[in-house]
Amino acid sequence: MASLIPGNLHTTAMGILPHEEVEPALKLALSVDIPFWPQLPHVSYYEDMYVQAGEHFPGIVLLPEKNSLRFDTNKFYEELNGLLERWDDLDYFDISPEYSVVYHTFLDLDLSGYVAIRGQMEGPVSFGLKVLDENDRPIIFNDEVRPLLMDFLARRVQAQLIKLKQKHPKAFMFVDEPGLQFVFSSVSGYTDITAKEDLDRFFFQIDRPRGIHLCGNPDWEFLLNRDIDILSMDTFTNGEILKAYGKNIKHFLERGGVIGWGIVPTWYEAVSDANLEQLTEYQEGLWDVLIGEGVDRDMLLAQSLLTPARCCLINPDRYKTVTLAYAWLKEMSHRLREKYRLLSL
Repeated sequence: MASLIPGNLHTTAMGILPHEEVEPALKLALSVDIPFWPQLPHVSYYEDMYVQAGEHFPGIVLLPEKNSLRFDTNKFYEELNGLLERWDDLDYFDISPEYSVVYHTFLDLDLSGYVAIRGQMEGPVSFGLKVLDENDRPIIFNDEVRPLLMDFLARRVQAQLIKLKQKHPKAFMFVDEPGLQFVFSSVSGYTDITAKEDLDRFFFQIDRPRGIHLCGNPDWEFLLNRDIDILSMDTFTNGEILKAYGKNIKHFLERGGVIGWGIVPTWYEAVSDANLEQLTEYQEGLWDVLIGEGVDRDMLLAQSLLTPARCCLINPDRYKTVTLAYAWLKEMSHRLREKYRLLSL
C-alpha cells in the first residue's frame, strides 16, 4: 500500500520549542524538510500544548496567571449546549490567535516549496489523563465527559488539517500522546481495551494522513496496530526495545505506514556525550536488525523520516543545544540520503 506521507529520510520535528522569541523559533521550524508551526510555552502559557487543546472545551478553568488548567464538572454542563450549537462550524475548532502566536503566521507563508507540511494537537488520552476535575480526578475517568472529549479533539485536529491542506496537498497531523505510555501501567486504571475503543473512535473522525507522536515507551504492538499513517517516536532512548517489534513494524510499513525515527537527542547531557557518527551508526544498526527480521530495505527507507528524539524545554544554554540537534539532524539526513541514493526523491 502506498504511503500518504513523504519519507525517504526527510526531516521533520515535534512542535514544542524552548525559544522565548517567535522569529528564531519559526526560522528553526522552517529549516527542516517538513516544516511545522512551533508551540512556544516560554512565550505564553497559552502556548502550552494542553492549554491549546482545551480551547473551547466546556468545563475548562484556565488561570494563566497561575499556570493552571483545571476542569469543573458543573461548568461543563453549563457550557455544553453552547459547544453543541457550534458543532457544525469547523472554523470554531481551529486554534485562535490568542492561543498561538505562530500558527496563523505559519499559514500566511508560502509553503509550496516543501515536500510536505505538518501540524500538531494534543491527543485525547493524554489530555484526559492530565486535566483534573474539582476532586483531583482525571477527566478521562468521567464516562460522560470522555466520549465528548474524543469527538471534540477529533474536530480540532480535523479543523487544523483542513487548513493545512489548503496550504499544501501533502499536509499531515501529529497527535501528541505522551500519556499512552501510562495506559498499560497498573497505576493508570485506564485500560488498553478502553484506549483502543477511544483511539479508534477518535481517528475514524479525522481525514488522512494523521498519526501519533510520543516520546515515552508504550506498548508498541498496540500502537503499530492502530489505524494511523505515521508513528513518530524517541528512537534514541527506545531503540533497543524497538528491535523486538520487527514483525509489527513490517506489517505497519506494508500497509503504508511511515515511521519518524527520533534519533537525535535535544537535551544538553545527551548531546554532550554523543556525536553525529555514533548516532548515524546506531540508527543504521537498528534498521539492519529490522531488515534481518524481514523488513524490505527499500520500503523501510522510503517510509522513514528522521526527527529529533524529543522536545526539550529546559537546557542550561536555553535553545542552543536544540539548534545544534537540528543541525545534526539535517546533516545526518543528507549523508544517509546520499548513501542510499535518495537525494533526487
